[in-house]
Amino acid sequence: MPIAATADLLAAATADRRGLPAFNVITLEHAEAVAAGAEQAGTAAVLQISQNAVRYHGRLLPLARACAEIAAAAGVPLSLHLDHVEDLDLLHAAPAAGFSSAMYDASRLPHDDNVKSTAQAASWAHRHGLHLEAELGRIGGKEGEPPLSPHAPGARTDPAEAERYVADTGVDALAVAVGSSHAMTTRTAALDHDLIARLAAAVPVPLVLHGSSGVPDGQLAAGIAAGLVKVNIGTALNTAFTPAVRRHLAGDERVTDPRRYLAEGRAAMTAAVARLAAVVSSSGSR
Repeated sequence: MPIAATADLLAAATADRRGLPAFNVITLEHAEAVAAGAEQAGTAAVLQISQNAVRYHGRLLPLARACAEIAAAAGVPLSLHLDHVEDLDLLHAAPAAGFSSAMYDASRLPHDDNVKSTAQAASWAHRHGLHLEAELGRIGGKEGEPPLSPHAPGARTDPAEAERYVADTGVDALAVAVGSSHAMTTRTAALDHDLIARLAAAVPVPLVLHGSSGVPDGQLAAGIAAGLVKVNIGTALNTAFTPAVRRHLAGDERVTDPRRYLAEGRAAMTAAVARLAAVVSSSGSR
């Protein structure tokens, strides 16, 4: 199946009033698990590579090209997305590397600088056929940041400010702060569904939820019903992968072939993807 464009997957999900699951990829096993799990769930999905993952590997193209091959061979539509990009050189490498979308993250900047920088990034992206996502509000738990309470001042996205932000920047999708946090390993986040509904009414582009791994299934379903479209999931794959590898190694101290324990981790991630993809893609009732 040809690699899908994220913009097309978002448009279809929005029209069908359902969510679009987007999974962060760190290793080849992550990408294989996303494809297999999405096929089991029978839904489209997004393969996401973050700037942090690129930094870990030292370069973009090897993992990007592997994801492209996996997406092209999948039995469901999969797109490629470059996530949480702060480095403009990396953003500029996205189209040639096969990505149809990227998330430009200027959320650490003061508001006016965020708007100016994001507008410039969106203008460049559109000239090069790239769908651009941005973030407004403070979604805590990013690498290098202390945990942030979702109730802290400025932690929630204001609908009126979001409407102005989208108009001023020209972005195609907006990640909003509505009660979740990055890198959560417990599913205890409570989303503000009334705020989501007000944001969806104010903002003319799809809303994106970051930090979804910490959100219980029922909260995710209600959030999508209220207006969320793209749902980013990363840590949930790692919390499935790592214990499975650890159990295998603990059960056989003589094992040295990484295929044995990586296969266990990949299978655990596949099951997590299949379950979460089904929750996200079947939850639209707004």
